[in-house]
Amino acid sequence: MNFTPTELGASIIFAIAVLHTFCTSHFETLAKNSPKHAGLWHLLGEVEIVFGFWAAILIIYMWLVNDLASAKEYANKRNFTEPLFVFAIMVVAGSKPILYFATQILQTLGRGMQCILRTKQAPTLYFLTLCITPLLGSVITEPAAMTLAAFLLRDLVYRHKCSNALLFGTLGALFVNISIGGTLTNFAAPPVLMVATNWGWSSSFMFTNFGLESCIAIFINALGATILFHRQLIEPEVKNTDAKTPITTICIHLLFLAGIVGFAHDPVIFMWLLLFFIGYTAAYPKHQSPLILKEALLVGFFLAGLVVLGGLQGWWLQPLLEQMSPTAVFYGSLALTALTDNAALTYLGSLVSGTSPEFKLALVGGAVAGGGLTVIANAPNPAGIAILRSHFPNATVSTGLLLLAALPPTIVTILVYRFW
Repeated sequence: MNFTPTELGASIIFAIAVLHTFCTSHFETLAKNSPKHAGLWHLLGEVEIVFGFWAAILIIYMWLVNDLASAKEYANKRNFTEPLFVFAIMVVAGSKPILYFATQILQTLGRGMQCILRTKQAPTLYFLTLCITPLLGSVITEPAAMTLAAFLLRDLVYRHKCSNALLFGTLGALFVNISIGGTLTNFAAPPVLMVATNWGWSSSFMFTNFGLESCIAIFINALGATILFHRQLIEPEVKNTDAKTPITTICIHLLFLAGIVGFAHDPVIFMWLLLFFIGYTAAYPKHQSPLILKEALLVGFFLAGLVVLGGLQGWWLQPLLEQMSPTAVFYGSLALTALTDNAALTYLGSLVSGTSPEFKLALVGGAVAGGGLTVIANAPNPAGIAILRSHFPNATVSTGLLLLAALPPTIVTILVYRFW
């Protein structure tokens, strides 16, 4: 492997950033024990801050090793379309009319299931949220599906007093299902989007090669989580006093959502739509709730930092992938996904020339199968963390417990992908 001092330093900084994500709870403890510098420790304990913070360290390092012009040139050449898109789609998908619309759909489906299966409402809604919402990610994109599912689960599960098993088990199943739920089309999942054009993968190709397997894995994961936790779920309260959201308002929000999804690769247009959307919600506040601008900005900052740090990891990732067989690529990409964003991983794999169709399918399959193992494994994961984190002990999501919780649904996905 040939590398420059800049690339070696960037990989060391990236490794430190990954370790930092495992230590956020310790910084929160320091914040409590050291009130004088609580603000700094609390800042470093925010998982969304980690990669943005270390990306700034990388730029400073490049400035010192090379010069300021080189550091600025590198930063300016990064593509920040995905962080901007995730920021925009989170704000719109997390708005009250969109959530109301999604809730009504799931409740309608739930009533039908309850009549047929004679089940309670809470387990039915829990199953549908973990099963149907991830599949919607193939249409409205994974970040939007993650935002919707996280808000629905927040109201159904997380706002109640929950055991750690329920907290992390639900999150693990959600992350894995969202990661594979966007594979039915060629534009919704970030790791698929990064290679679809170069490899000529159409939506029909994705559905043929991943669609049935992903649906089966999502169904098993959602059903398993529901069976495991159904006794801990609390029936939702009936709220007759809530005013219904007018259909006109819902349609306008859906149009904004569709517009941002449709122009997902054109940041100038979808950011213009977002600003127009913010103006619309301010002009007609009656059926709105406060927009999740802070949470969305933190997630965008996290992903932007990952873009900056990930841009200099190709010197070791690409040669590693080149030496692997298709089977080794599947398991290797699954393991590497826990340490780096799966979209960056598949992009680097697409740069390897002369690869077989089996290599390509294995690379993407492993990347999406491992997308729930850590916060950084899949771009939508930080969005879920931002929405649900306050309901975890000390407002901190343990990286180790998340990894353990995501292992069972990940194993199910591996078995379905490899042996179905």
